[in-house]
Amino acid sequence: MNYEEIEKNIGYTFNNKTLLKTALTHTSYANSHGIESNEKLEYLGDSILEFITSKYLYTHFTNLTEGEMTKVRATVVCEQSLYEVAIRLGFSDFLITGGGEKVNGKVKNKAILADSVEALIAAIYIDSNLENAEKFIITNLKDAMNTESKHADEKDHKTALQEKLQEHGNVKIEYRIIAEKGPDHDKYFVTELLCDGKVLATGEGKSKKAAEMDAARVALEKMKEVK
Repeated sequence: MNYEEIEKNIGYTFNNKTLLKTALTHTSYANSHGIESNEKLEYLGDSILEFITSKYLYTHFTNLTEGEMTKVRATVVCEQSLYEVAIRLGFSDFLITGGGEKVNGKVKNKAILADSVEALIAAIYIDSNLENAEKFIITNLKDAMNTESKHADEKDHKTALQEKLQEHGNVKIEYRIIAEKGPDHDKYFVTELLCDGKVLATGEGKSKKAAEMDAARVALEKMKEVK
């Protein structure tokens, strides 16, 4: 692994390179080679990420209510957002996975990429301190938090879509789980959104609720494009 390149991308140099390697090692590789995967780091990183983003929102957006801060945090600390961070930092080139997870040498799986960001946060924390983990988080998510805070009082995607679709009368809106992917401890769901039996969009997420919200978001974006 080219440690220098990935460290340059993330803006942090590891004292313990093994921690960096573990943070980038997926279970699909670790299990078959008898080494540690990034699952435990991901667990810790998730908690650190929630704490730091909560702290940032509390400190910088005193005008937001508790509910609005929770909404902003949920939007920013989600699979899609973390996936975008992973892509921007080139994680798809460095992740160590089983052969089936790579296409042309790159990892494409959104959940794997998002999880690796959480694992890396924990690795930075263990390798140094909370301050460096916080620096990484704020550097990569500050813009998203600032943007989402401006829309905190807006309706969530499902509510906004429902109101949009029912402008001219009642319609039947359904969300159906059409697929469950990943192992039991790390599942993500694919949801199909239908309006009066017609498929409008599909979405995915780590929970059924998140997948439904993602499907509603996709449908709203498609409706804007039609205009």
